[in-house]
Amino acid sequence: MPSEKQVKWSQLRVGVTVLVALVTLAVLIFLMTGTTGLFTKRIMLRAYVDNAAGLRVGAPVRLEGVDIGNVVRIRVVSDPKRVLAPVEIVMKTTTKYADTMNTGCQVLLTTAGVLGEVFVDLDCREAKGGPLQSGAELPTKDVPQLQDVVRASQGTLQNVDTLVKRMDSILSYVQSGQGSIGKVIYDPALFDRANDVLKHLQEVVGQINSPNGTIGKLLNSEELYDKANKAIDNVNKMIDEINSGKGTIGKFLKDPSLYDNANKATAEANKLISDVNAGKGTLGRLAKDEALANKIDATITRLNAIADKLDEGKGSAGKFINDPSLYNNADQLLVETRNLIAAVRKDPKKYLTIHLKLF
Repeated sequence: MPSEKQVKWSQLRVGVTVLVALVTLAVLIFLMTGTTGLFTKRIMLRAYVDNAAGLRVGAPVRLEGVDIGNVVRIRVVSDPKRVLAPVEIVMKTTTKYADTMNTGCQVLLTTAGVLGEVFVDLDCREAKGGPLQSGAELPTKDVPQLQDVVRASQGTLQNVDTLVKRMDSILSYVQSGQGSIGKVIYDPALFDRANDVLKHLQEVVGQINSPNGTIGKLLNSEELYDKANKAIDNVNKMIDEINSGKGTIGKFLKDPSLYDNANKATAEANKLISDVNAGKGTLGRLAKDEALANKIDATITRLNAIADKLDEGKGSAGKFINDPSLYNNADQLLVETRNLIAAVRKDPKKYLTIHLKLF
């Protein structure tokens, strides 16, 4: 039977073993869950947000995706100055990346994936300020959370639901054979008419493929093909002759002298137009001389007045044109003259006898 001293010694060894195991376990847990290291210098940082968004104590603090610390405390403060951002987040971070961190770093509450945990992300890419000191307060930056996205998408989901309901109503309406689309799908008479149209089209295609009919001959006649081929050859020959400068059209397109003459004629026409615009020559004076234009206008006015008098029967010419008695007298004179000439021809001695008397 062991003595009392041996029992106490055994109990002491068991207690020391359990204590060492607990310390070892605590160190291992700290090393496995902590991100700052056991002997690394750490600083405390604070930030204030309007909503913790599910952030928990012990959540990682990351700098550009690299773990640099943990959240050590989350609480709601009753400071009147913090009405818009009453949630205080206290973080413990390492000073290992102090050269890239300053007082301008922004705190973002970010979710790892869609349904992952919420952690603190520090954005120091555009930060400007002095080195971070323990207890410093960092500004925050709002990041849309999952609930914000769901809340913003509720209107879209409602619109989609309304659209789906309307589509279901339209499909039901179509399936009942109502409306244009419903009749197109379910009306047997329309199907029969479409079938008849297809039959007629098949008949037309058959007639086209047959050598009978205008289109069939056009497609199947070798003689017509030969004529068309010959006509194309003649056209190609004509184009070749034109390109070689033969014929009237070829000379017109290829003869440089014709181009020179046309260019010279154009230049002379431009010069003539310039002279006319400048008032030179007869045409220029006609176009530019106001005195000549006035004279021509006066002459035309006088001619119009004479024409009006002639129409009214005034003056000798007017009476000659408009007086019927003058026309009748002249006509009678012509008749009598013709009668006289006829009588002279019939009996010239009667009218051409010469009597001489001597004193």
